[in-house]
Amino acid sequence: MELTIERILPGGLGLAHADGRTVMVALAAPGDRVRVSIDRVKGNVTFALIQEIITPSPQRVEPPCQYFGRCGGCDFQQMSYEAQLAVKVEIIKDCLHRIGRIENVPDFQITPAPNPWHYRARAQWQYDSIRRSLGYFESGSRRVCDVAECAVLAPELQRTLSGLRERMQDGSLPEDARDFRAVVGDEGVSLAPDTVRNPTVREGADLTADGAAVLDATRTIRGEQYRFNAEIFFQANDDLLPQLIDAALNDARGETAVELYSGVGLFTLPLARRFKHVVGVESESAAVRFAHENLVSAGLTNAEIVIRDVGVWLDDVKRHDLSRLSELSATALQGQIDFVLLDPPRTGAESRVIAGVLGLRPQNICYVSCDPATLARDLRKLVAGGYTLDCVGAFDMFPQTHHVETVVHLLL
Repeated sequence: MELTIERILPGGLGLAHADGRTVMVALAAPGDRVRVSIDRVKGNVTFALIQEIITPSPQRVEPPCQYFGRCGGCDFQQMSYEAQLAVKVEIIKDCLHRIGRIENVPDFQITPAPNPWHYRARAQWQYDSIRRSLGYFESGSRRVCDVAECAVLAPELQRTLSGLRERMQDGSLPEDARDFRAVVGDEGVSLAPDTVRNPTVREGADLTADGAAVLDATRTIRGEQYRFNAEIFFQANDDLLPQLIDAALNDARGETAVELYSGVGLFTLPLARRFKHVVGVESESAAVRFAHENLVSAGLTNAEIVIRDVGVWLDDVKRHDLSRLSELSATALQGQIDFVLLDPPRTGAESRVIAGVLGLRPQNICYVSCDPATLARDLRKLVAGGYTLDCVGAFDMFPQTHHVETVVHLLL
């Protein structure tokens, strides 16, 4: 089947139409004329794989990575970086229009990554001890693609991966390990599980299943120091974090701010510099422990992190059940909420979370998202609840992939 790629859809697949079919094509570039083979059919949609590029798009480039097309990590290396950025802007606009039903999307630009390659400061590598393979899952499978050198890894993580591969070759990696997680800090790499047991770890350090300590990492951003480790989520692109924080906080200031899915406190610390009271909510106990440490280290006493499921916490607040809250939180929530910031996982916020946010009636809502589709779904509910989309910002936190970070502000 021959067809022409019309555009790139959310999720990274190319859209084409041929023989009365809607066809989704992996690893395509807009304008490609290609010959494809059918991979599978799901409902009215046909999924296809490129067999031959008949006429390449002007936006197509030669992928530099030898694993491209097999490794499931990157799916945009076939496009120039300028084309990647343009595609991501269109993906966000498409989601806001089609899913969010937002008629007038504010004009916005995407902030490019200063380093489109070797930027990734956090990684998870899969390990197959039987086949002696260490890398990432192959696209669409659970088979491990054995990767010796990754084009998007920060140099510190590439050295860590190379060290793990050396241990794999000499047989010293734990046979029962299934994956390794690593993150770069200012002074080194935190690895889990830590195959080199280091006795100089802090009291209360996290332990892997076999009892090995997970070393902490620290990262300094705009003068704020954050402590975390490889088992805790932290953004993967250091270069854009200052701009991301600036966009999320914008000019917000006031009495009370609430932060949902607060993690280790990436936004909590700068929020506490601007608001009299800050209440963060996070369900992951290890992240909460780091957030507490980060607030103490910063000397900030006007912020509190609540360890609770976000939906459950909002339900308690809706029922005016403040009995399980500290005096600081209870006092803060009895007045007007000026600002709510939520940074949920890729799946977006649950319906009851959106309902809970609407119940708080903050003057300003900031939603930080790594998935334009779930962002648009949730924005539709917020707009229906009386809020107006004020501004949109995009950040290319994940070059060479279809993923993009979006920051939106809504006003009551």
